[in-house]
Amino acid sequence: MYIKIKNIKLKIIVANTFKKRLIGLMNQKSITYGMLFPKCNSIHTFNMKSNIDIIGLDENNKIIYIYENLSKNKIIKIKYPNNLCSILELPPYFSKNYKLNEKIKFYE
Repeated sequence: MYIKIKNIKLKIIVANTFKKRLIGLMNQKSITYGMLFPKCNSIHTFNMKSNIDIIGLDENNKIIYIYENLSKNKIIKIKYPNNLCSILELPPYFSKNYKLNEKIKFYE
């Protein structure tokens, strides 16, 4: 799966297993892809080697939250029901291409 913005395709890995959800983007020195955490309204950046961007999505993939360049050792919780919310982790500053209430389209 991937997202596309301004002719840039960014691979998105779906964190659909316990191991993927647990590890996420930890220990990555240079982040070149994104991760989607379905039915998730909180994340942490412990053991991160790089800053990341966070986008919170509602059940229709509409952006309800953006946090740009989140540093390590932080916890983010989106005030939205856990089973209706997803979190998209992106390389730093990639979220500047999006704005609140915009819908993100995923491609196969």
